[in-house]
Amino acid sequence: MSPDHPPGLDLDRLRGLLDRERPGLVTGPLSGRLIEGGRSNLTYAVSDSTARWVVRRPPLGHVLATAHDMKREHRVISALHPTDVPVPRPVLLCEDEDVLGSPFYVMEFVEGTPYRTAEQLAPLGPERTRAAVLNLVDTLVGLHAVDPAEAGLGDFGRPDGFLDRQLRRWAKQLDASRNRDLAGIDELHATLGRELPNSPSPTVVHGDYRLDNVLIGGETDEIRAVLDWEMSTLGDPLTDLGLLVMYSSPLGMPDSPVSTTAQAPGHPAPAELIERYAARSGRDVSAVAWYTAFAWFKLAVILEGIHYRYTLGQTVGRGFDRIGDLVPVFIEHGLTTLQEG
Repeated sequence: MSPDHPPGLDLDRLRGLLDRERPGLVTGPLSGRLIEGGRSNLTYAVSDSTARWVVRRPPLGHVLATAHDMKREHRVISALHPTDVPVPRPVLLCEDEDVLGSPFYVMEFVEGTPYRTAEQLAPLGPERTRAAVLNLVDTLVGLHAVDPAEAGLGDFGRPDGFLDRQLRRWAKQLDASRNRDLAGIDELHATLGRELPNSPSPTVVHGDYRLDNVLIGGETDEIRAVLDWEMSTLGDPLTDLGLLVMYSSPLGMPDSPVSTTAQAPGHPAPAELIERYAARSGRDVSAVAWYTAFAWFKLAVILEGIHYRYTLGQTVGRGFDRIGDLVPVFIEHGLTTLQEG
């Protein structure tokens, strides 16, 4: 831990807030560090040398509307914490922008590893890797089995017209960050719009479900926490499955700053993940190609937004200089997925 204040985190103001709102929680001077790896919201590990917490806040500078909603993320983990879905215990939500310059929240620090690349997974070996990824599917099935009303999330979203609204939302996000030509992205968006599937019954949707958004630990490589809920809502659960399938597909770009784990020895193929989800959830997954193509489109838009912030000098961390090169790759994968069905 560095005693210095990382960008976007004023430890003195944070300590003052915690002392007022959670007296006795902090027992010594705070130190903090930026947790590398995220490309969207900023995540910090904070410690008083006795206990540790995590602070989540939006990125510095250019922020797309609704894309970095701390209140929403805090609400969903608060609702899910009493359920079987593993999430960190929430500590505090702060909507006063005078403290850190934006809304943020504090949650418990959970020990575990977010596996971002095939290289990171490889030391686990094929059997442990396979089990970890299958656990990821099972945890998703568990999330989608939560009754939103019973969890206090009955008004967490508007499921009617969810897919159409998602397409319009991400097109709007793209327009807000569009400062260069992107061949094929308008074709991908239009084709998705023409081929909308019929959604199953709505569930709580994570919105960014993948292996590096969970923490894995323990002797059995259990999923100890699902993280990064800022895109969660009530909607079509198969959007989460499509994203998981996308992240289980090879990108074909060595040394990419955003990678999938598909090449790790023992990693289940996308078809097996789809089959396991279908068997354990009982849902019809025949339109999974559409949902996977939509995932490629959504990630292309997200990456373009990150690239846009990079061009404005408003990003913190490493690897942002190469994000822009990934966007055409994601667009091409989306078009190919739709063509191949």
